[in-house]
Amino acid sequence: MTRTTSPSSSAFFAVCILQAAAAATCGAMMMFYLDEAAAVGHGSETARKLRGSTAHDQLLIQTSDSFAGLLLFAVGFLLFMVAFVRDRDFQGFFAKGCVLIHAAMAMWRVFFERRLEDLARDWPRQLVGDFVLSLSWILFLVYSWREKYD
Repeated sequence: MTRTTSPSSSAFFAVCILQAAAAATCGAMMMFYLDEAAAVGHGSETARKLRGSTAHDQLLIQTSDSFAGLLLFAVGFLLFMVAFVRDRDFQGFFAKGCVLIHAAMAMWRVFFERRLEDLARDWPRQLVGDFVLSLSWILFLVYSWREKYD
């Protein structure tokens, strides 16, 4: 069964590509420019505190952050590949999963990150970012439901 390209497929492609670019860029920044990315994300004073105090701690933190960046880059690559899927049912399922992931990240920030003294001033801004990313998937779902039931 061949499915035709619908406007919701174009919207899905656009959302996936934009989020893939953001994830891959942030992941690459975390892998290769960790100090600069932390300074942009948290401020230079907080970034300095997050580096660790001993050489061993610094190595562990740098390795952990590099692997987190690699994972984020892989998520961006996965989003890029998924952008080319034209199955409407899969697109809806994938979008709902992305909304749940962004909601889980927002809950993590509210319940845990705000308790960390060094990250306490950053979590509201990051919560807004989670909300915006989730909102893009919600708008896609609303757009595809509108198209489906009209």
